[in-house]
Amino acid sequence: MTTIQTKLHYHFDHVGSYLRPDHLKAAREDFLNGNISREALLEIQHDEIKKVVDEQVKVGLPAVTDGEFNRSWWHLDFLGQLGGFEFYEQEDSYKFHGANTRTTNVRLTGKVHANLAHPFFDDFTYLKSIVPEGVEVKQTIPSPTLVINRDHRSDLWSKYYDSWTDFLDDLAQAYHDTLQHFYDLGARYIQLDDTTWAYLIAQLNANEDNPDERAKYEKLAEDDVYVINKALAGLPDDLKLSTHICRGNFKSTYLFEGGYQPIAKYLGQLNYDGFFLEYDDARSGDFKPLTDIWNGRENVEIVLGLLTSKSADLENENDVIARIHDAQQYVPVENLALSTQCGFSSTEEGNVLTIPDQWQKLALVKKIADEQLA
Repeated sequence: MTTIQTKLHYHFDHVGSYLRPDHLKAAREDFLNGNISREALLEIQHDEIKKVVDEQVKVGLPAVTDGEFNRSWWHLDFLGQLGGFEFYEQEDSYKFHGANTRTTNVRLTGKVHANLAHPFFDDFTYLKSIVPEGVEVKQTIPSPTLVINRDHRSDLWSKYYDSWTDFLDDLAQAYHDTLQHFYDLGARYIQLDDTTWAYLIAQLNANEDNPDERAKYEKLAEDDVYVINKALAGLPDDLKLSTHICRGNFKSTYLFEGGYQPIAKYLGQLNYDGFFLEYDDARSGDFKPLTDIWNGRENVEIVLGLLTSKSADLENENDVIARIHDAQQYVPVENLALSTQCGFSSTEEGNVLTIPDQWQKLALVKKIADEQLA
């Protein structure tokens, strides 16, 4: 096999979140109720992060995360502490299929800027200090697209900006500065998680026969490309940047469905080094859009999420192998990697499986990846 040297090229990878141990969940609840100090919570959190790092190393992951044990939500804990945003409680929960979430959200309070005192930086420093030599530290944060006309997070933009473009430029700069600061602290692999593209799939499909509405969502897709690429521009060459295109993940439920074709041309314009794509069931569509997403870029890696993180049931190896072979019609095998379709616990509630189940699932991912993609 000819090896193409991408910045990533980990044939076995993972999106990054893991099921929270009961001990950690109880400690977080105790902290919120004023029963323990922040220092006591951090001590427990650090102990549990060390354990989840050790388990990731044991299962053979070449890049490990903190399991997102430092947060309750995969996205809001970061966004609500970015400069220019605050937390608040909205009236409605997020509309997952068959489940309701808590009502936390974030909104603008001023001009957007990087918060160099963001607690995620200290969390990264701790993670880096406990990861063994030869294993890479992977930092995950939500994409800036999560605040562009999504869930009312940018509704107040005109209160603080003369133009929409000015808002987008500040958002991009805030992310650029944040990514650069992670790099300065030693990060060389950062993943930006993103549900916006799955939202756009749903909206573009729903408005296929409504040109005016469709144009509105096409403009949103163009804005998303603009902000992401502006945020990534000029960062150090040895910083590896991937994205996870997520369809929603809460208690084993989901938000969106539909194949990637409506957004493939936009994903193909994004200047990421890797794309984690969800392909664990029929609602994800076929592999044909991979042609436009990969877009002939020999240094871009496509991470196929062929095994589900939403169930403990183990996939049939031959079925997964057959799907890898199918994907090779559109992307060279040298540019493919394997993962579960999402993390195991995008929010602290977690998916409907056990902690041993998640490691068994990842062991299967590694076995297939070693045999088919190494």
